[in-house]
Amino acid sequence: MRGLGTRARQVLKAGSAATAALTALGLFLTACATGGTGARDEGPASREAVAKEAPSAEAAASPSKTPKRVDAVKLVKDDPEVSESVKSTLTKPCVADEYPVDVSYGELTGGTTDDIVVNVMTCGDAVGIGSYVYREESGRYENVFKAEEPPVYAEIDRGDLVVTQQLYKKGDPVEYPSSEEVITYGWTATRFTEESRTHNDYSNAVGGVDTPAPAN
Repeated sequence: MRGLGTRARQVLKAGSAATAALTALGLFLTACATGGTGARDEGPASREAVAKEAPSAEAAASPSKTPKRVDAVKLVKDDPEVSESVKSTLTKPCVADEYPVDVSYGELTGGTTDDIVVNVMTCGDAVGIGSYVYREESGRYENVFKAEEPPVYAEIDRGDLVVTQQLYKKGDPVEYPSSEEVITYGWTATRFTEESRTHNDYSNAVGGVDTPAPAN
């Protein structure tokens, strides 16, 4: 699926895994080429080098948010804001104990803990059918955003919520939508408001989709 949809994200994830594997192999070969003597080839580290590598007390003491991992499937299933059709997708795993859910943690609303973005997909073709944002309030997570018009996918981008909605014309196959809307939302005190919207039209010539010639 083109654009920033779920299908494309799966390809990116697979590509990232392959790149990581190649990087690890390259580091292994480099270590072998040095003869395996490691740090002893360079001699003992100087006091100045050790001092540079050691973190300062100020840096170590700086506060940072630690994502609080949650059971995203239970969070969505217990949420009264989520439609029954989306919840029905989560009645059982797709395979083994794997549910069709992507979860991201990050700062969107300026709270004391990270917000949670949950994308629910179909098992068969991984089409996004629901995107939600949860903010912690008084020790519990509250739904502060939802989008349930498939195919849809939400993600965190530099503190903003970016939602990609793919659009179809009559006769478009699932793999090749005609266009997409990319909507950026920002948090304003109590809710998300739209900041910008980009519309992208796709070429029907890509992917082997036949387009009838225009009538004269």
